[in-house]
Amino acid sequence: MKTILIKITSLFLLVLNLMACQPSADIFGKLEGVEKGGFKMYLIQPENLSEVAASYLGTVIDSAEIKPDGSFKFQNLPITKEPVLFELAIQESGKFPNFLENDDTSKSNYMPIVWQFGESIEITGNSNAFQKTFSIKNPSEENKSLLNLRDINQNAYQTYLEGKEWHVEIGEQLMAKEHAILQYQTALINFADNAQHFHPALVALRWVSPSNYYERVPEFLVRQCTKWTEAQPEHLWVQQLCKQSEPSNLPVLVGDTFPNLELPLITKDTIFINNALGKKLTIIDLWASWCAPCRKENRDVLVPIWNAYHNQGLQIMAYGLESDETAWKTAVEKDGAGLWFQASDLLGDDTPIMKQIRVQTIPANFILDANGMVLAKNIHGTTLIEWVKNYMENE
Repeated sequence: MKTILIKITSLFLLVLNLMACQPSADIFGKLEGVEKGGFKMYLIQPENLSEVAASYLGTVIDSAEIKPDGSFKFQNLPITKEPVLFELAIQESGKFPNFLENDDTSKSNYMPIVWQFGESIEITGNSNAFQKTFSIKNPSEENKSLLNLRDINQNAYQTYLEGKEWHVEIGEQLMAKEHAILQYQTALINFADNAQHFHPALVALRWVSPSNYYERVPEFLVRQCTKWTEAQPEHLWVQQLCKQSEPSNLPVLVGDTFPNLELPLITKDTIFINNALGKKLTIIDLWASWCAPCRKENRDVLVPIWNAYHNQGLQIMAYGLESDETAWKTAVEKDGAGLWFQASDLLGDDTPIMKQIRVQTIPANFILDANGMVLAKNIHGTTLIEWVKNYMENE
Protein backbone atom coordinates (compact mmCIF):
# COMPACT_ATOMS: atom_id res chain seq x y z
CA MET A 1 0.00 0.00 0.00
CA LYS A 2 2.84 2.33 0.89
CA THR A 3 4.49 1.59 -2.47
CA ILE A 4 1.24 2.44 -4.31
CA LEU A 5 0.92 5.77 -2.43
CA ILE A 6 4.50 6.66 -3.26
CA LYS A 7 3.89 5.93 -6.96
CA ILE A 8 0.66 7.97 -6.99
CA THR A 9 2.39 10.87 -5.21
CA SER A 10 5.30 10.73 -7.63
CA LEU A 11 2.93 10.72 -10.60
CA PHE A 12 0.98 13.67 -9.14
CA LEU A 13 4.18 15.65 -8.62
CA LEU A 14 5.30 14.83 -12.15
CA VAL A 15 2.01 16.16 -13.58
CA LEU A 16 2.32 19.33 -11.50
CA ASN A 17 5.88 19.77 -12.68
CA LEU A 18 4.87 19.34 -16.32
CA MET A 19 2.02 21.82 -15.89
CA ALA A 20 4.39 24.30 -14.31
CA CYS A 21 6.73 23.95 -17.27
CA GLN A 22 3.99 24.71 -19.79
CA PRO A 23 4.07 28.39 -20.75
CA SER A 24 0.94 30.41 -20.19
CA ALA A 25 -0.90 31.27 -23.38
CA ASP A 26 -3.12 34.19 -22.58
CA ILE A 27 -4.44 37.24 -24.37
CA PHE A 28 -6.43 39.26 -21.91
CA GLY A 29 -6.99 42.78 -20.73
CA LYS A 30 -9.20 45.48 -19.34
CA LEU A 31 -10.90 48.31 -21.23
CA GLU A 32 -12.50 51.58 -20.32
CA GLY A 33 -15.67 52.95 -21.86
CA VAL A 34 -17.70 49.74 -21.76
CA GLU A 35 -20.00 50.60 -18.88
CA LYS A 36 -23.15 50.41 -20.98
CA GLY A 37 -22.34 46.77 -21.83
CA GLY A 38 -22.96 44.83 -25.01
CA PHE A 39 -19.33 44.71 -26.13
CA LYS A 40 -17.36 41.71 -27.37
CA MET A 41 -13.73 41.28 -28.26
CA TYR A 42 -12.89 39.15 -31.29
CA LEU A 43 -9.62 37.48 -32.19
CA ILE A 44 -9.24 37.56 -35.98
CA GLN A 45 -6.58 35.78 -38.02
CA PRO A 46 -5.83 36.95 -41.58
CA GLU A 47 -5.08 33.85 -43.65
CA ASN A 48 -3.76 35.74 -46.69
CA LEU A 49 -1.92 39.02 -47.15
CA SER A 50 -4.98 40.61 -48.77
CA GLU A 51 -6.97 39.86 -45.59
CA VAL A 52 -4.66 41.90 -43.34
CA ALA A 53 -6.49 45.08 -42.26
CA ALA A 54 -9.35 44.16 -44.59
CA SER A 55 -12.87 44.40 -43.24
CA TYR A 56 -15.00 41.23 -43.25
CA LEU A 57 -12.22 38.99 -44.62
CA GLY A 58 -10.22 37.69 -41.64
CA THR A 59 -11.20 34.46 -39.88
CA VAL A 60 -12.65 34.80 -36.37
CA ILE A 61 -10.93 32.18 -34.23
CA ASP A 62 -12.14 33.22 -30.76
CA SER A 63 -14.35 35.72 -28.98
CA ALA A 64 -14.58 37.02 -25.43
CA GLU A 65 -17.35 38.78 -23.57
CA ILE A 66 -16.24 42.08 -22.10
CA LYS A 67 -17.45 42.14 -18.53
CA PRO A 68 -18.96 45.21 -16.83
CA ASP A 69 -15.60 46.01 -15.26
CA GLY A 70 -14.00 46.00 -18.73
CA SER A 71 -12.09 42.74 -18.36
CA PHE A 72 -11.89 40.04 -21.04
CA LYS A 73 -9.86 36.93 -21.76
CA PHE A 74 -9.63 34.61 -24.74
CA GLN A 75 -10.03 30.91 -23.93
CA ASN A 76 -9.30 29.13 -27.22
CA LEU A 77 -5.94 30.30 -28.45
CA PRO A 78 -4.43 28.09 -31.16
CA ILE A 79 -1.24 26.08 -30.91
CA THR A 80 1.23 27.57 -33.37
CA LYS A 81 4.89 26.95 -34.13
CA GLU A 82 5.67 30.40 -35.49
CA PRO A 83 4.64 33.88 -34.39
CA VAL A 84 1.27 34.77 -35.89
CA LEU A 85 -0.42 38.06 -36.70
CA PHE A 86 -3.84 38.53 -35.11
CA GLU A 87 -6.24 41.44 -35.15
CA LEU A 88 -8.10 42.27 -31.97
CA ALA A 89 -11.42 43.90 -32.79
CA ILE A 90 -13.95 45.30 -30.35
CA GLN A 91 -17.59 45.22 -31.51
CA GLU A 92 -20.88 46.40 -30.14
CA SER A 93 -23.94 44.16 -30.38
CA GLY A 94 -25.20 43.90 -33.94
CA LYS A 95 -21.85 44.48 -35.63
CA PHE A 96 -20.17 41.81 -37.74
CA PRO A 97 -17.36 40.18 -35.75
CA ASN A 98 -14.71 40.87 -38.41
CA PHE A 99 -15.76 44.41 -39.32
CA LEU A 100 -12.66 46.64 -39.21
CA GLU A 101 -12.93 50.43 -39.24
CA ASN A 102 -10.37 51.79 -41.71
CA ASP A 103 -12.02 54.98 -42.95
CA ASP A 104 -11.22 56.99 -39.82
CA THR A 105 -8.13 55.78 -37.95
CA SER A 106 -8.95 57.98 -34.95
CA LYS A 107 -12.01 55.76 -34.40
CA SER A 108 -10.54 52.47 -35.54
CA ASN A 109 -11.92 49.50 -33.61
CA TYR A 110 -9.06 47.04 -34.10
CA MET A 111 -5.36 46.60 -33.51
CA PRO A 112 -2.93 44.10 -35.05
CA ILE A 113 -0.70 42.16 -32.64
CA VAL A 114 1.91 39.43 -33.03
CA TRP A 115 1.46 36.46 -30.71
CA GLN A 116 3.74 33.49 -30.07
CA PHE A 117 2.36 30.32 -28.51
CA GLY A 118 3.06 30.42 -24.80
CA GLU A 119 3.23 34.20 -24.69
CA SER A 120 1.02 36.21 -22.37
CA ILE A 121 -0.27 39.53 -23.67
CA GLU A 122 -2.02 41.99 -21.36
CA ILE A 123 -3.96 44.79 -23.04
CA THR A 124 -5.51 48.08 -21.97
CA GLY A 125 -7.40 50.69 -23.93
CA ASN A 126 -10.66 52.53 -24.43
CA SER A 127 -13.58 51.14 -26.41
CA ASN A 128 -14.33 54.52 -27.99
CA ALA A 129 -10.92 54.83 -29.66
CA PHE A 130 -9.57 51.31 -29.39
CA GLN A 131 -6.62 51.46 -31.78
CA LYS A 132 -5.64 54.95 -30.69
CA THR A 133 -5.55 54.07 -26.96
CA PHE A 134 -4.39 50.46 -27.30
CA SER A 135 -1.49 49.47 -25.06
CA ILE A 136 0.38 46.25 -24.23
CA LYS A 137 2.15 45.63 -20.95
CA ASN A 138 5.81 44.75 -21.61
CA PRO A 139 5.35 44.26 -25.38
CA SER A 140 7.63 42.09 -27.49
CA GLU A 141 9.93 43.77 -30.00
CA GLU A 142 7.49 43.09 -32.85
CA ASN A 143 4.59 44.47 -30.86
CA LYS A 144 6.66 47.53 -29.96
CA SER A 145 7.14 48.01 -33.69
CA LEU A 146 3.40 47.65 -34.30
CA LEU A 147 2.67 50.22 -31.59
CA ASN A 148 5.17 52.57 -33.22
CA LEU A 149 3.46 52.00 -36.57
CA ARG A 150 0.10 52.71 -34.94
CA ASP A 151 1.44 56.07 -33.71
CA ILE A 152 2.80 56.93 -37.15
CA ASN A 153 -0.52 55.98 -38.73
CA GLN A 154 -2.52 58.04 -36.25
CA ASN A 155 -0.27 61.09 -36.56
CA ALA A 156 -0.19 60.98 -40.36
CA TYR A 157 -3.96 60.63 -40.54
CA GLN A 158 -4.44 63.55 -38.15
CA THR A 159 -1.97 65.71 -40.10
CA TYR A 160 -3.12 65.06 -43.65
CA LEU A 161 -6.65 63.62 -43.67
CA GLU A 162 -8.62 64.11 -40.45
CA GLY A 163 -11.50 66.54 -40.82
CA LYS A 164 -10.65 67.35 -44.42
CA GLU A 165 -13.46 67.77 -46.94
CA TRP A 166 -12.77 67.98 -50.65
CA HIS A 167 -15.19 68.89 -53.41
CA VAL A 168 -13.65 66.54 -55.96
CA GLU A 169 -15.72 67.90 -58.83
CA ILE A 170 -13.38 70.91 -58.61
CA GLY A 171 -10.08 70.10 -60.27
CA GLU A 172 -7.87 71.77 -57.66
CA GLN A 173 -9.53 69.96 -54.78
CA LEU A 174 -9.30 66.54 -56.42
CA MET A 175 -5.56 67.00 -56.86
CA ALA A 176 -5.26 68.33 -53.30
CA LYS A 177 -7.00 65.22 -52.01
CA GLU A 178 -4.69 62.94 -53.99
CA HIS A 179 -1.67 64.83 -52.68
CA ALA A 180 -2.87 64.56 -49.07
CA ILE A 181 -3.49 60.83 -49.43
CA LEU A 182 -0.01 60.36 -50.89
CA GLN A 183 1.57 62.26 -48.00
CA TYR A 184 -0.32 60.05 -45.54
CA GLN A 185 0.76 56.93 -47.42
CA THR A 186 4.37 58.10 -47.57
CA ALA A 187 4.62 58.07 -43.76
CA LEU A 188 3.58 54.40 -43.77
CA ILE A 189 5.78 53.58 -46.77
CA ASN A 190 8.83 55.04 -45.00
CA PHE A 191 8.08 52.91 -41.95
CA ALA A 192 7.79 49.73 -44.02
CA ASP A 193 10.96 50.46 -46.00
CA ASN A 194 12.92 50.82 -42.76
CA ALA A 195 11.15 48.17 -40.67
CA GLN A 196 13.25 45.36 -39.22
CA HIS A 197 10.27 43.15 -38.39
CA PHE A 198 8.21 41.26 -40.93
CA HIS A 199 4.64 41.54 -39.63
CA PRO A 200 4.74 45.27 -38.85
CA ALA A 201 6.12 45.99 -42.32
CA LEU A 202 3.28 44.11 -43.99
CA VAL A 203 0.66 45.74 -41.77
CA ALA A 204 2.08 49.09 -42.91
CA LEU A 205 1.87 47.91 -46.51
CA ARG A 206 -1.80 47.02 -46.07
CA TRP A 207 -2.58 50.26 -44.22
CA VAL A 208 -1.18 52.13 -47.22
CA SER A 209 -4.22 50.75 -49.06
CA PRO A 210 -6.70 48.41 -47.33
CA SER A 211 -8.58 48.38 -50.65
CA ASN A 212 -5.48 46.87 -52.29
CA TYR A 213 -4.98 49.80 -54.70
CA TYR A 214 -1.28 50.50 -55.32
CA GLU A 215 -1.33 52.02 -58.81
CA ARG A 216 0.17 55.27 -57.54
CA VAL A 217 2.92 53.58 -55.47
CA PRO A 218 3.82 50.33 -57.27
CA GLU A 219 7.56 50.76 -56.68
CA PHE A 220 6.81 50.34 -52.98
CA LEU A 221 5.42 46.85 -53.59
CA VAL A 222 8.51 45.88 -55.56
CA ARG A 223 10.84 47.10 -52.79
CA GLN A 224 8.93 45.15 -50.17
CA CYS A 225 8.97 42.00 -52.30
CA THR A 226 12.74 42.26 -52.74
CA LYS A 227 13.30 42.97 -49.05
CA TRP A 228 11.25 40.12 -47.64
CA THR A 229 12.18 37.56 -50.30
CA GLU A 230 15.68 37.71 -48.86
CA ALA A 231 14.46 37.33 -45.27
CA GLN A 232 11.45 34.98 -45.54
CA PRO A 233 11.25 33.50 -49.05
CA GLU A 234 9.02 30.58 -48.01
CA HIS A 235 6.37 32.66 -46.26
CA LEU A 236 3.02 32.53 -48.07
CA TRP A 237 2.46 36.26 -47.64
CA VAL A 238 5.83 37.05 -49.25
CA GLN A 239 4.93 34.85 -52.20
CA GLN A 240 1.56 36.60 -52.52
CA LEU A 241 3.25 40.01 -52.28
CA CYS A 242 5.73 39.11 -55.01
CA LYS A 243 2.96 37.76 -57.23
CA GLN A 244 1.20 41.10 -56.86
CA SER A 245 4.51 42.84 -57.64
CA GLU A 246 5.08 41.12 -60.99
CA PRO A 247 5.56 43.62 -63.85
CA SER A 248 2.42 42.39 -65.60
CA ASN A 249 0.36 43.50 -62.58
CA LEU A 250 1.89 46.97 -62.18
CA PRO A 251 2.11 50.19 -64.16
CA VAL A 252 5.40 51.05 -65.85
CA LEU A 253 7.87 51.71 -63.03
CA VAL A 254 10.44 54.39 -62.39
CA GLY A 255 13.65 53.04 -63.91
CA ASP A 256 11.83 51.13 -66.66
CA THR A 257 12.10 51.98 -70.33
CA PHE A 258 8.74 53.28 -71.47
CA PRO A 259 7.15 51.14 -74.22
CA ASN A 260 7.64 52.39 -77.76
CA LEU A 261 3.92 52.76 -78.39
CA GLU A 262 2.37 53.85 -81.65
CA LEU A 263 0.16 56.86 -81.01
CA PRO A 264 -2.83 57.75 -83.23
CA LEU A 265 -2.62 61.54 -83.45
CA ILE A 266 -5.36 64.13 -83.56
CA THR A 267 -4.07 65.04 -87.03
CA LYS A 268 -4.90 61.47 -88.22
CA ASP A 269 -1.18 60.67 -88.48
CA THR A 270 0.55 58.14 -86.22
CA ILE A 271 3.88 58.35 -84.46
CA PHE A 272 6.05 56.02 -82.39
CA ILE A 273 7.13 57.46 -79.05
CA ASN A 274 10.81 56.72 -79.60
CA ASN A 275 10.78 58.72 -82.83
CA ALA A 276 9.61 61.86 -81.07
CA LEU A 277 11.46 61.85 -77.74
CA GLY A 278 12.80 65.18 -76.55
CA LYS A 279 16.55 65.66 -76.63
CA LYS A 280 16.55 66.08 -72.84
CA LEU A 281 13.12 65.29 -71.42
CA THR A 282 9.71 63.98 -72.46
CA ILE A 283 6.44 64.14 -70.54
CA ILE A 284 3.88 61.45 -71.38
CA ASP A 285 0.62 63.02 -70.20
CA LEU A 286 -2.55 60.95 -69.69
CA TRP A 287 -5.67 63.10 -69.60
CA ALA A 288 -9.25 63.55 -70.83
CA SER A 289 -11.43 66.44 -71.93
CA TRP A 290 -13.94 65.59 -69.18
CA CYS A 291 -11.28 65.54 -66.42
CA ALA A 292 -11.29 68.90 -64.57
CA PRO A 293 -7.81 68.62 -63.00
CA CYS A 294 -6.42 67.48 -66.37
CA ARG A 295 -7.78 70.59 -68.04
CA LYS A 296 -6.32 72.82 -65.35
CA GLU A 297 -2.97 71.05 -65.73
CA ASN A 298 -3.01 71.75 -69.47
CA ARG A 299 -3.54 75.48 -69.01
CA ASP A 300 -1.61 76.25 -65.82
CA VAL A 301 1.26 73.76 -65.95
CA LEU A 302 1.94 72.16 -69.33
CA VAL A 303 1.56 75.29 -71.47
CA PRO A 304 4.07 77.27 -69.33
CA ILE A 305 6.47 74.30 -69.27
CA TRP A 306 6.23 73.96 -73.04
CA ASN A 307 6.80 77.65 -73.64
CA ALA A 308 9.79 77.74 -71.30
CA TYR A 309 11.63 74.57 -72.28
CA HIS A 310 10.48 73.10 -75.60
CA ASN A 311 13.26 74.86 -77.51
CA GLN A 312 15.75 73.49 -74.97
CA GLY A 313 14.88 69.85 -75.63
CA LEU A 314 11.60 69.20 -73.82
CA GLN A 315 8.82 67.21 -75.51
CA ILE A 316 5.25 66.51 -74.44
CA MET A 317 3.09 63.67 -75.78
CA ALA A 318 -0.48 63.56 -74.52
CA TYR A 319 -2.89 60.65 -74.73
CA GLY A 320 -6.60 61.29 -74.12
CA LEU A 321 -9.19 58.85 -72.81
CA GLU A 322 -11.74 60.09 -75.30
CA SER A 323 -14.81 58.76 -77.05
CA ASP A 324 -16.15 62.06 -78.44
CA GLU A 325 -13.78 63.47 -81.04
CA THR A 326 -15.47 66.87 -81.11
CA ALA A 327 -15.24 67.33 -77.34
CA TRP A 328 -11.61 66.25 -77.44
CA LYS A 329 -10.64 68.69 -80.18
CA THR A 330 -12.55 71.51 -78.51
CA ALA A 331 -10.74 70.93 -75.19
CA VAL A 332 -7.35 70.81 -76.91
CA GLU A 333 -8.04 74.14 -78.61
CA LYS A 334 -9.45 75.87 -75.52
CA ASP A 335 -6.56 74.75 -73.33
CA GLY A 336 -3.85 75.67 -75.83
CA ALA A 337 -2.73 72.03 -75.72
CA GLY A 338 -2.36 71.72 -79.48
CA LEU A 339 1.24 72.88 -79.09
CA TRP A 340 2.33 69.31 -78.40
CA PHE A 341 1.41 65.87 -79.72
CA GLN A 342 -2.18 64.86 -78.94
CA ALA A 343 -3.27 61.26 -79.40
CA SER A 344 -6.32 59.09 -78.72
CA ASP A 345 -7.91 55.88 -79.97
CA LEU A 346 -11.33 57.43 -79.20
CA LEU A 347 -12.29 54.27 -77.31
CA GLY A 348 -12.89 55.90 -73.93
CA ASP A 349 -11.80 53.77 -70.96
CA ASP A 350 -11.34 50.73 -73.21
CA THR A 351 -8.20 52.08 -74.78
CA PRO A 352 -5.46 49.55 -75.62
CA ILE A 353 -2.62 51.91 -74.68
CA MET A 354 -3.80 52.30 -71.09
CA LYS A 355 -3.93 48.52 -70.82
CA GLN A 356 -0.42 48.21 -72.22
CA ILE A 357 1.04 50.50 -69.59
CA ARG A 358 -1.42 49.16 -66.96
CA VAL A 359 -2.81 52.51 -65.82
CA GLN A 360 -6.44 53.10 -64.85
CA THR A 361 -6.41 56.49 -63.11
CA ILE A 362 -5.98 59.95 -64.60
CA PRO A 363 -4.50 62.50 -64.49
CA ALA A 364 -1.23 60.63 -64.71
CA ASN A 365 2.14 61.22 -66.30
CA PHE A 366 5.52 59.64 -66.94
CA ILE A 367 8.66 61.75 -67.28
CA LEU A 368 11.28 60.20 -69.57
CA ASP A 369 14.91 60.95 -70.24
CA ALA A 370 16.37 61.24 -73.74
CA ASN A 371 16.51 57.44 -74.03
CA GLY A 372 12.93 56.84 -72.92
CA MET A 373 13.73 55.69 -69.38
CA VAL A 374 11.20 56.72 -66.71
CA LEU A 375 12.81 59.23 -64.33
CA ALA A 376 9.67 60.12 -62.38
CA LYS A 377 5.92 59.94 -62.66
CA ASN A 378 2.64 61.36 -61.39
CA ILE A 379 4.12 64.75 -60.52
CA HIS A 380 1.62 67.56 -60.99
CA GLY A 381 1.05 71.28 -60.51
CA THR A 382 3.79 73.56 -59.26
CA THR A 383 5.80 70.50 -58.19
CA LEU A 384 6.01 69.42 -61.83
CA ILE A 385 7.03 72.91 -62.93
CA GLU A 386 9.84 72.98 -60.35
CA TRP A 387 10.94 69.42 -61.21
CA VAL A 388 11.22 70.20 -64.92
CA LYS A 389 12.96 73.51 -64.26
CA ASN A 390 15.55 71.85 -62.02
CA TYR A 391 16.21 69.06 -64.52
CA MET A 392 16.39 71.23 -67.62
CA GLU A 393 18.65 73.81 -66.00
CA ASN A 394 20.99 71.45 -64.16
CA GLU A 395 21.37 68.35 -66.30
